[in-house]
Amino acid sequence: MILLAVGVCATTVQAFADGRDGYVFCDNGLRCVAAPCPSNSALDLTTGKIIKGVSIDIAGLPQEDKALNLSDKLYAGKVVVAGSIENRPETLNGKQSTQPWLIATGIERAARDSERSHCSAH
Repeated sequence: MILLAVGVCATTVQAFADGRDGYVFCDNGLRCVAAPCPSNSALDLTTGKIIKGVSIDIAGLPQEDKALNLSDKLYAGKVVVAGSIENRPETLNGKQSTQPWLIATGIERAARDSERSHCSAH
């Protein structure tokens, strides 16, 4: 079991050695009646940390990645997204706050089941 975990970590570090981090973004099942609502989360594959309440910006994805019917795949956490987390200021209900955003720069591969455990569709 320990060897498997070490192998997964080594693979993740190699896959993103170009400076981009890998994330599994998805719906986490939480529902709210007021904004902001942390209904999405992203697993940072480099650190293992789950970032709650994150939104995703796919505007910077290459055209071939945008053509992959991403909405359903992102909702269910079925793809590993290359990118970075950025805190962006937002005004919600007249109040200024800062929210985390995953700035997607590419789709790397299909997510493994073990990488999707924080997702509601898992």
